[in-house]
Amino acid sequence: MYKVLIVDDEEPVLDSFAFMLDSGVEDFALAGKARSGYEAIKLIYELRPDVVFMDINMPGIDGLETIAEVHEKFPDTAFILSTAYERFDLARRAIPLGVFAYLVKPVTKSTFFSTLDDVRDSFRKRRSARADGPTDAALRRFLAEEVWKEIDPGRWDELKALFSLDSDRGLLAFARVDLDCSAAFPLINEALSLRFRFLFAVHLGLGMYFFPGDVDCAGLSSALDEIFSSRLPTGTAAMFSLGSVRVGPSLHLSCAEAFSEIERKRDSAEALISERMRIIELRRKIGLAPFDEVSSLFAAFRAESFAAHGLEVARAKLIAVFTLLVDDCSTCWQSHAGDPPPFLPADELGILGDWESCERWSLTAFSRLYQLARSVREGKFPVPLVKALSFIDGNFDRQIQLSDAADAAGVSSAYLSRLFGEHMESTFVDYVTDMRIERAEKLIRERRMAVKEVSFAVGYADPNYFSKIFRKVVGVSPSMYAGRGPCAGGGDVPK
Repeated sequence: MYKVLIVDDEEPVLDSFAFMLDSGVEDFALAGKARSGYEAIKLIYELRPDVVFMDINMPGIDGLETIAEVHEKFPDTAFILSTAYERFDLARRAIPLGVFAYLVKPVTKSTFFSTLDDVRDSFRKRRSARADGPTDAALRRFLAEEVWKEIDPGRWDELKALFSLDSDRGLLAFARVDLDCSAAFPLINEALSLRFRFLFAVHLGLGMYFFPGDVDCAGLSSALDEIFSSRLPTGTAAMFSLGSVRVGPSLHLSCAEAFSEIERKRDSAEALISERMRIIELRRKIGLAPFDEVSSLFAAFRAESFAAHGLEVARAKLIAVFTLLVDDCSTCWQSHAGDPPPFLPADELGILGDWESCERWSLTAFSRLYQLARSVREGKFPVPLVKALSFIDGNFDRQIQLSDAADAAGVSSAYLSRLFGEHMESTFVDYVTDMRIERAEKLIRERRMAVKEVSFAVGYADPNYFSKIFRKVVGVSPSMYAGRGPCAGGGDVPK
């Protein structure tokens, strides 16, 4: 959908143009209205419209002066002038500004619609022309090889001619999307091409872009955010990074900046997933699994927090986890009828001012909390449920049904199902799914198995169904979780 901005100091004209747009013009939608040149400049930077209907005679700066202020920053925007008089001198001033059309008021409905039809055709031809550029091999060589190292000035002149670049400057960008490349990037690039010129290739499992010229980084970031949220399926994990604008021979610096940033974002996302996985497993196993197993989980969580963050952040994360675990054991923050907390993590841990004190406190507190969880869960969980949980823990990697767990527990399937709802706040299927996905996360992170093998190892005979469930539970596909990415094409970073 192309965004339209209407600029006119006459309210009837604004209302008329807006009414015609709202009546259902295919591919065009009203983005905003401005009543002066200054207001128009502000909205053009904020809204980044594809089409601007611009009145010439306005108070302050006129329409042509307004276009002159923004034309270089928004060269792909279609500016359509409107005025009450057909004057050659105004048309002559409009030529170097690349004005798309010149309309004389009053603008009829048929003229308005036909002008938008011409704009639509122009945009489509522009996309087609960009698609019919240099060969894929030349484009891939440029992005996969040449921009990773300093470019000889003479070679840069050749590249400018080859790709019809009218600037000596530009920036590199990367995008990582949790979808197959053939599905994801056409959606992104179709929308992006309406606002920016760029060269694109898939490299290292990433979408790699070169944006020529003095690119507005803030505007580009905003556009990518909007496109990711509007064009990609809901729940798709996606990220991007931008290098700084550099002159052609030094584009390798922009490339290195963008690549380092996308790697940092990926590492950060993986760290969050790992942290989430450990917390979920801790909450499920404390008081049920052996102490050594659960304390090892907690030690790994604490070590990762201390290694990745400063004292203040790591301490805050420990406080949050202990608060969750205390509530799991005592239900003190779930209702007024819950037991009082055995201790207050924020009060006790929040006053400690060094790593050693935090570590000593956490070791003692976790041991104390485990014993509490053990006694609470042994006292509250019926014996059949404990038997069923033990059976699931040892057999979730094969095809098991509720009836299998019920037989192991010596009760009926209906009774066991009721126990899960009352004591686990879960269904049998959801509990088994959580265990399988937890195990799958561990296997994937070890990188010793392909995703298909992981699927079989955790009890899923159909890898496609496993991928669907994994994405639903974790939020990303198994391949993206593995860090290899669904678009990976192999290859090393050029030196």
